[in-house]
Amino acid sequence: MSKIRTYLDHNATTPVRPEVAALLRESEGVGNPSSVHGEGRRARALVEAARAQVGALVGVAPEAVVFTSGGSEANAMALRPGAPCDWAGCLGDRLLTGARGHAWGMYGHLFARFALPIRVDSGGRIDLDDLRSRLAGGDVPTLVSIQAANSETGVIQPVGAIAAMVREAGAVLHVDAVQAAGRVSLAFGELGIDAMSLSGHKLGGPMGVGALVLAPGRAGPEAPLVLGGGQQRGLRAGTENVPGIAGFGLACELAAKGMVSQAVRLGALRDAAERAVRRLAPDAVIFGAGVCRLPNTLAFAVPGLKAETALMALDLAGIAVSSGSACSSGKVGKSHVLAAMGMAEGLLAGALRISLGWNSTREDVERFAGAFASVMQRLYERRPPRAA
Repeated sequence: MSKIRTYLDHNATTPVRPEVAALLRESEGVGNPSSVHGEGRRARALVEAARAQVGALVGVAPEAVVFTSGGSEANAMALRPGAPCDWAGCLGDRLLTGARGHAWGMYGHLFARFALPIRVDSGGRIDLDDLRSRLAGGDVPTLVSIQAANSETGVIQPVGAIAAMVREAGAVLHVDAVQAAGRVSLAFGELGIDAMSLSGHKLGGPMGVGALVLAPGRAGPEAPLVLGGGQQRGLRAGTENVPGIAGFGLACELAAKGMVSQAVRLGALRDAAERAVRRLAPDAVIFGAGVCRLPNTLAFAVPGLKAETALMALDLAGIAVSSGSACSSGKVGKSHVLAAMGMAEGLLAGALRISLGWNSTREDVERFAGAFASVMQRLYERRPPRAA
């Protein structure tokens, strides 16, 4: 009999929902959405239905949604100096990012004038005073790019306050909402965001599809990142990935319908996992404790416990967790996110992350607790006794 696997790494990717898997199979045989025959019209209908579903999740009209190959491409479309003149008021070449967020923004992307990342406090929230001073000191039009929620710690940023500050300074705000969308409410228009990136596989949709959402009145990048046949109003060329887009749209609709109930359910599971960690490792440090976090995410470290050791032991016990963002190509190392939060050196290489999703259960948390108890028992057996 095969060992039961417990998957607790939904921030890396969430398994495809059954309803989405069924739609993927049904939509595989459709035509090219640019064709005028019946098969093409059916494909076009699927794409446009999905555009409306994605828009509804974040409170925008369908025409604001531009489909991409994922969150990284959506970020790349938004973060290009000089090109997005018609939607960002000619950005120039100055970029401000949240301190040590996603890999695409860590080193300034393509911007020649990349300001050092905006500071964060010990809870991982953007320092609004630091942002204000940086905006006041800008001598060229500025793009500010932040993560709505950090993928490693789950810490949620005060997007509304940041947007108001950015708008007052005459700058432009891009929000990477890949982790937050479908888990917390993101009223795009009410928040005053100019552009937002989304990804399908974090919502229970398929991999390889995402979207860039543009604020009303923003026409989109003047020079498209992908040139070709002029699809999607010339903003992103290439034949649309119809099954992927359709699955992405349905995943957004399902996430929107269950957002409140899932937040309550997953928050309770996350808190149960946190209680288990604190019980088994009283000296554990919970990252982002005391600030607003995604209801599905728990990040922590235990002094003396290396992440690589814990990950291997848990994996052998059938538990899949991670040491942080999945964008580090499978490497286990020190977290730049935690370093920006001022965490002690001894904790940086020991960070572990549990992230829950639509199919997570209390049994999953209990199995994790059982396996983690064994990890901690071995750790404490190796520790030298305290001096009397």
